[in-house]
Amino acid sequence: QVQLVESGGGLVQAGDSLRLSCVASGRTFSAYGMGWFRQAPGKERECVATITWSGDRTYYADSVKGRFTISRDNAKNTAYLQMNSLKPEDTAVYYCAADRAPLRPVVVSTSDFGSWGRGTQVTVSS
Repeated sequence: QVQLVESGGGLVQAGDSLRLSCVASGRTFSAYGMGWFRQAPGKERECVATITWSGDRTYYADSVKGRFTISRDNAKNTAYLQMNSLKPEDTAVYYCAADRAPLRPVVVSTSDFGSWGRGTQVTVSS
């Protein structure tokens, strides 16, 4: 099992940027894909972006394409989500997640991820 700790959330205005970080510990970080999900009040958890174990493939939800960038630094056991041009509809708790199996191609379903962080709140005011 891997432990994941997110940071970097906060309260910002529309148009601002934030960078979320997710530090992993407990197993070989570089062998597992990573993902960022979010959940707004009253809504289901949705996939925002994912990245393969090697970092060569990424997936983005249509709602964030062109604004968000997922990346990883395997030397630091850290995944990132750079969020630019934030909108009020981006307001949610953002969760970091690790793929439940190693060395897989890009995955996007919640059920593909076996380890989750506790989440970090992102609030975007208009």
